[in-house]
Amino acid sequence: MAKQTTIAKEVFVEGIGLHTGNKSKVVFKPAPVNYGIKFIRVDLPEKTEIGALWSDTAAGMAVRGSVIEKNGARVHTIEHIMSACFALGIDNLIIEIDNNEPPILDGSAKIFAQTLENGGIKEFDAPKEYYVLKEPIHFESGKTKISAYPSDKFEIECFISFDHPYIKEQKLCIANVDKDTYLTGLAPAKTFCFDYEIEYLQKSGLALGGNLNNAIVVSLDGIHNEEPLRYPDEFVRHKILDLIGDLYLAGKPIKARIVADKPGHQNNIGFVKEFIKKAIIQKDTEAKMTDAVQPAAGERILSHEEVLSIIPHRYPFIMIDKVKINPAEPSKATGYKCVSGNEGFFQGHFPGAPIMPGVLIVEAMAQTSCVMFLSRPELKNSIAYFMSIDNVKFRRPVKPGDYLELKVEVLKDGGKRGKMKGQAFVDGKLTTEAEFMFIIVDREEGTL
Repeated sequence: MAKQTTIAKEVFVEGIGLHTGNKSKVVFKPAPVNYGIKFIRVDLPEKTEIGALWSDTAAGMAVRGSVIEKNGARVHTIEHIMSACFALGIDNLIIEIDNNEPPILDGSAKIFAQTLENGGIKEFDAPKEYYVLKEPIHFESGKTKISAYPSDKFEIECFISFDHPYIKEQKLCIANVDKDTYLTGLAPAKTFCFDYEIEYLQKSGLALGGNLNNAIVVSLDGIHNEEPLRYPDEFVRHKILDLIGDLYLAGKPIKARIVADKPGHQNNIGFVKEFIKKAIIQKDTEAKMTDAVQPAAGERILSHEEVLSIIPHRYPFIMIDKVKINPAEPSKATGYKCVSGNEGFFQGHFPGAPIMPGVLIVEAMAQTSCVMFLSRPELKNSIAYFMSIDNVKFRRPVKPGDYLELKVEVLKDGGKRGKMKGQAFVDGKLTTEAEFMFIIVDREEGTL
């Protein structure tokens, strides 16, 4: 049973705020069970206490950072602290701050996470509570689209796109955002801006404490910083870091699969408001929610990362999230796909009435078959190709928010040639069926 936590001892950081340029000291202190996470403005006579909650966010202020407010007292740019708290599993924390913005430090959440780790983790004899889902949630505002799907863990898929020659597009999927994944793959990712924005931001009272030591400044053909990027895809990693911090404004950790297209602070908070309307609070002692994939005895669920290690398909053409296989039934497999409203094909198929193209449903069946065959040790360095598709029937449309179950079965196994039958279901109802032939070739040499 996961239990509520706080830190074991007091720790602190100090430095300059990114946007205000104000110097501040932040002291993290242990908090009692069920306290939550709260900021206290100790520089004010009232020592105003502000909850790190969506309900205490300052309306219209989340332009370049998340801002909380109570009785006129504000704390700017809290997302890096909140992100670190989420990843370290900290439920209860007193955060004393002597100004209106925490220090930006190196522009990432790395130092916050390290400092909190140094404080140690103390468990309470009380179960941790989570927000979980029974049905998908979709949020859209401007160019931002964020969806959440039921899951027994916290997963994120994020896509960003800029009309800029250097960044353009980046996408990252993390199938299980845990402490280790966060500390190695997300926490060190630094905040960024474009060089042409700086003058405008500073005239608007933002980025007053920014410099090349605490932010990546992007030019037309590279970055101005002497320090190289910490990751090739550091920009989308930092967006995920920020998104995690904003999601923790829900007030409790989340178990869900989050799919975000062009997230930003204001819309992240808007999504949180919609999320908690449909989410339910569940104690860790209660029965777990399901993401519709429950292995029976002898079965194995291949994660998204395992799927990607087996077949060569990549974004935007990977059409399955997970695959269930059973060594006792080597001629059968079941694939699963959350059909996100953020899928690129919905933009043109069809505007105002989106449905998943039937050929992509058939492709998802074929990819499930590929995983089934190529997961065999003797076919580790092989690749599979379509040879023919027959008897295709489309019985009902597949729409955003649907959860596809893709059942495939071998009709004829000729070693490196064969014939498959595939069926796709949504909520137990058949949507698509087809038969297709395949051939397996050596991946490196392209030969039989």
